[in-house]
Amino acid sequence: MSRDDILAAALKLVGPHRSVSTLSLREVAREAGIAPNSFYRQFRDMDELAVALIDLAGRSLRQIIGEARQRVAGGKLSVIRSSVEAFMEQLRADDKLLHVLLREGTVGSDAFKQAVDRELEFFEEELRLDLIRLARLDHATLHQPALAAKAITRLVFAVGGTAMDLPPEKDPELVDQLTTMVRMIVTGARTLPPEQ
Repeated sequence: MSRDDILAAALKLVGPHRSVSTLSLREVAREAGIAPNSFYRQFRDMDELAVALIDLAGRSLRQIIGEARQRVAGGKLSVIRSSVEAFMEQLRADDKLLHVLLREGTVGSDAFKQAVDRELEFFEEELRLDLIRLARLDHATLHQPALAAKAITRLVFAVGGTAMDLPPEKDPELVDQLTTMVRMIVTGARTLPPEQ
């Protein structure tokens, strides 16, 4: 039994209304088809399992959104929409990885929250670099790109947390709203005059 098998078993148990923090070691071991003692060969405790899930979720989502940005050949607006659509598609994906990021940032131990914050900071840094790159392509100025990236990341994750509890039929409306909100932040960051 590998770490990946135990992570997959834990993912089967979490969902929109179930956090990793509510899982017991015995539940995860039973889902993985192993004895509880075998769990300790791969993880020290449930906190280490949760942090590993959060890290896996963050890497997976960054890769998916990065691929969505790479596929776009159009301007900045299509990059925003494509990224928002990729985020919402991942929210509804069977692997439930995004659910882990969205739930564990508000519940669970300090270790969980720190792991989620670390993943959000990775997103923010990648987005900061993208915002700077896009502004250069458009010969535009960009006021406080790090703060703009943080605002976008936190907004998208907050909306994602709400979207988990909504039926998928609401997704097109949420994609439209979220795309517009992100565009507002980007436009504001490009037009905000420097503080005097």
